[in-house]
Amino acid sequence: METFLLTFFLLTLVVSGMALGVVFAGKSIKGSCGGLNAISDADQCLVCKKDIDPNSPLRERLMCPRAKKMLDDME
Repeated sequence: METFLLTFFLLTLVVSGMALGVVFAGKSIKGSCGGLNAISDADQCLVCKKDIDPNSPLRERLMCPRAKKMLDDME
C-alpha cells in the first residue's frame, strides 16, 4: 500500500507540474505539423507556416472518403 501511495503522489506531482508549466508559459497548445495539413491543397502548414511537401506520402495514404469529405467541407 505504501508503494502505491508513493507512486500515486509522485505521478500526481509530475502531472501537476507539467500542467502548471503549460499554464504559466502562456503559450497555447498547438497541433503537430503534417498530418491532415498535408492532405489539404494548402501551400503552407497551418501551424508552423512552413512549406508542405507536394510529394508527401501522406497525401496518398490519407485520401480516404472521410478526408475527401473534410476537404470538400473546407471549400
